[in-house]
Amino acid sequence: MTERKTDQPILRCTGIERSFGGLRALKGVDVEVHKGEIFGLVGPNGSGKTTMVNVMTGFYPPNAGQVELYGERITGLAPHKVAKRGVARTFQNLALFKGMSVLDNILVGRHTHMRPSSLATLFYWIWAQREELAHRRVVEEIIDFMQLQDIRDEPVDVIPMGLQKRVELARALVAEPRFLILDEPMAGMNQEEKEYIARFILDARDERDVTILLIEHHMDVVTALCDRVTVLSYGEVIAQGEPRATIADPAVITAYLGARAAARHAGGAA
Repeated sequence: MTERKTDQPILRCTGIERSFGGLRALKGVDVEVHKGEIFGLVGPNGSGKTTMVNVMTGFYPPNAGQVELYGERITGLAPHKVAKRGVARTFQNLALFKGMSVLDNILVGRHTHMRPSSLATLFYWIWAQREELAHRRVVEEIIDFMQLQDIRDEPVDVIPMGLQKRVELARALVAEPRFLILDEPMAGMNQEEKEYIARFILDARDERDVTILLIEHHMDVVTALCDRVTVLSYGEVIAQGEPRATIADPAVITAYLGARAAARHAGGAA
């Protein structure tokens, strides 16, 4: 069943400030993600995108501002507690476990749903085994969804980069998130691999009722997938709105190309 896009915010960040020593990485940033959309967070290197996501997910407490998830204040909540509220993420650099199979890497994503206990260990064949089988059913469903059946038993470090990225997305999806954060999921991919991942991202939103925040450098991907975008530069919001119009904003062009190149770009467009 497809989750309809609405104006109902599931994530609202207001006035987020974050500093590292004398460096102000985020300067009063406001971000609002609506239910059922693919929301783009873009900007040049060093603009504060990953820092903003780390604030959202509890890795960095903000120096000022507030984060709300589904109307509940989660500012400064520990990452594992944010995850238990239905948030999953992938990372800019692959965080897969080398030496482990594709299947075992994906199974790790079920950790937020696992409830270890001494009684379950004592009565393994009754309780723990039943729970393990339930987790494996979810994993097998996601393996089919992500079309990873043929490599399920392969060591993850011997498969191509594009497939490793797909495994990382699968590991996030087995957590059964309501809100999924993808940090540059297409980095290092060729065009065919990008098209595959783009399709899986759309299917995750449409078939699994997942709201998605996408950090991405490929502007063709942003315009093709995102419903709305916010652009950061030096820790500040410089533009937001519909993707094509926002990316064409002179302030965004200047942030990416520099003032002189942006002027040449404007002259060429004229």
